[in-house]
Amino acid sequence: MPDNDEMTIDERYKYLRIRQKKYRKVGRLERTRMLDEMEQVTGLNRKTLMRHMHGRIERKARKRQRGRVYGSVVDDALRVISESHDYICAERLTPNLVGMAQHLAAHQELTLNATLLEQLARISVSTVKRKLRCFARLDQWRLPRRRGPKSPNPVTRDIPMGRIAWNESEPGHMEADLVHHCGPSLCGDYVCTVQLTDVATGWCEQAAVLGHSQRVMQNAFEHILARLPFPIREIHPDNGSEFFNHHLLRFWKDAVPGVRISRSRPFHKNDNRFVEQKNSSLVRAFLGHRRFDTVAQTSLLNQLYDKMWLYYNFFEPVMRVVAKTAIPDAKLGWKIKRRYDRPQTPFERLCASGVLSAEQRDRLQTLRDTTNPRRLREDIHALRDRLSSLPNARHPQNVLLTLSTPIQKGAASPVTLSIEPTTNL
Repeated sequence: MPDNDEMTIDERYKYLRIRQKKYRKVGRLERTRMLDEMEQVTGLNRKTLMRHMHGRIERKARKRQRGRVYGSVVDDALRVISESHDYICAERLTPNLVGMAQHLAAHQELTLNATLLEQLARISVSTVKRKLRCFARLDQWRLPRRRGPKSPNPVTRDIPMGRIAWNESEPGHMEADLVHHCGPSLCGDYVCTVQLTDVATGWCEQAAVLGHSQRVMQNAFEHILARLPFPIREIHPDNGSEFFNHHLLRFWKDAVPGVRISRSRPFHKNDNRFVEQKNSSLVRAFLGHRRFDTVAQTSLLNQLYDKMWLYYNFFEPVMRVVAKTAIPDAKLGWKIKRRYDRPQTPFERLCASGVLSAEQRDRLQTLRDTTNPRRLREDIHALRDRLSSLPNARHPQNVLLTLSTPIQKGAASPVTLSIEPTTNL
């Protein structure tokens, strides 16, 4: 075998167990030759090999545990960095420890020195995973089950079905979905979240609307388009009538000339897998399945989404699949093995794509550098607690809530609300 291809411990023991059977049957001269061969293959000395050949070849438990390599300073730093990243998994957190530590140090949230930086740079994913087990994690919520089939929508007849490719590299191909905050009852008007997710970068845009009529949906899309720092090339929602009606199709053709409109296949939720995953992690994980049906709740939810837009697009790294390999499996026959790239934030992926102008990139980079992610996360959770304390409407009334968007493209701004009575949403 090549000199640079060393055996693992398990491979070495397996090799010795195979050679032991023959070693015990041959004479002295043949044993000498076999010992020479095993010495070259395994790299072990001769006395050790002879002891293995006359005994049991198996791994023994360590009698004395090794001392700690990383002390309490690293634990404290990991706790602060993990909290700033909202307790993401170790696979996403570890490659970004040094960058986030330096960013937090610039905001006086962390004290750094050369030793700590060196330890954060070489700590392994498995070590970080063990240390993060004691940290709090948000509860996982289940998405509601899909209802039975609906009557076909004639507007979707000419809209192509399919899914956006998982290896799409060009920003602007957006999956769209609507999350209903109706609680256990669909009666009356209630708040909905319009969410768009870019497949290439993981960039997310969210807006809360009261009801899901054509006017409030159009207003939410106008708000998203005014803030989005890159052009939309494709919009890919599910088959809901809130997306596919004559009014919104006309709006997309006028607002974004040349945009490609596609849709997922009926009863194939995985066709919108990227936005569905964000529905779970960015909406249900924060809001659960309770009902929201007032103007005050909608206004506060939009304030929450403004801060989440900055936090998750600029500070939360995401992983993207770079390769898929089919491997045989004893139970399933075949299994797909996925390989992921280095975790990066959506903003970093957007900068690497080259779609931003120098002015846009400088403005967004300044926004990121002047933002304290730990304080921003605390503001997000404070707004969520305030939202949970607001009461629902006792007697729901038909109210049309619209979003006005006096903002510059690619910049964050508070949401302005206007209320109009309506009788048919």
